[in-house]
Amino acid sequence: MAKRLARSKLSRSDIEKMFQAFAAANPEPKGELNYVNAFTLLVAVVLSAQATDAGVNKATKALFEIADTPEKMVALGLDGITGHVRTIGLYRNKAKNVLALSERLIADFRSEVPRTREELESLPGVGRKTANVVLNIAFGQPTIAVDTHLFRVGNRTGIAPGKTPLDVELALEKRIPAQFMLHAHHWLILHGRYVCKARKPDCPNCIISQWCKYDAKTMV
Repeated sequence: MAKRLARSKLSRSDIEKMFQAFAAANPEPKGELNYVNAFTLLVAVVLSAQATDAGVNKATKALFEIADTPEKMVALGLDGITGHVRTIGLYRNKAKNVLALSERLIADFRSEVPRTREELESLPGVGRKTANVVLNIAFGQPTIAVDTHLFRVGNRTGIAPGKTPLDVELALEKRIPAQFMLHAHHWLILHGRYVCKARKPDCPNCIISQWCKYDAKTMV
């Protein structure tokens, strides 16, 4: 039985105009995690849970210079990985996951990052959000990874009201016009991070304010 989704507060026309505005302002949006290949992207996203991208980038700069493949990461060992990521929150468990997923990639995937959500989610430390980020950035799949920023934007604007990240993800996949799906993930996350902020959204400088259904818009 299909999951029943809350209705959008926006019309199809308004949603399309919102994404036209995003595309005009930033035609090629990029994620803010640094990486050198699909493997290092996967590691960076695993490390980014409950941490800032800037903090992860600082920790992984030296790590990725010496360990940009699963084999090199395994060769570092748990102590070596831990030493590089100890400035990141929950670093002990994350280091264990990075080692374990590297071992799994070697054993089960010929050291290649898999290209399906199911296979990615079979790796230690990888959930749906992480899998969606990797599929989108590394392999150009039109996935939506719902973090706290995107969850807030989906609900606050009215485009995709939902009680859970999965609700918002499924609603966005249904309502975003196909031509905007590839970059929608980045547009919405960046918008939530820098404009539609949790405590005080910057509504006066919001490029989609005229379509947004947020009742408590800031005026100055």
